[in-house]
Amino acid sequence: MSELPVAIVTVVTTVVTVNIAIAIYGIFSRPSLIKKVIALVLFTDSVNILAVIVGFRIADPFPSPPILPEQPAKPEDIRVFLARSVDPIPQALLVTAIVIGLAVSVFLLGLAVLYYKHFGTTDTRVIPEVEEAEAPK
Repeated sequence: MSELPVAIVTVVTTVVTVNIAIAIYGIFSRPSLIKKVIALVLFTDSVNILAVIVGFRIADPFPSPPILPEQPAKPEDIRVFLARSVDPIPQALLVTAIVIGLAVSVFLLGLAVLYYKHFGTTDTRVIPEVEEAEAPK
């Protein structure tokens, strides 16, 4: 088996881990709600790529889809199938995660627009000051 796929997976995993760290930094340190949503989208996309990497199988010569070619399968076919087929669970969960991530992003952007309309800013540092100024005394 070639060492090139292992090196590629290692590099992609490292890049995804750095992206996750940048996204977490952006979520907790940026004062703008829009920047927080962008960081959250980066985080969810990075986690989705990580799920693809987890489900990837390095097989020689190439991975195969998780479908047995003929029924009933011979024992040799089952052995090859188990050695070369990819895991379908991360793929199924990934589709669900993409849809949920899109829905959460749209919802949060809608909330950010409402915050902007109500407070005139998306800066989270200013919002409590505006609430205190508008509170009846």
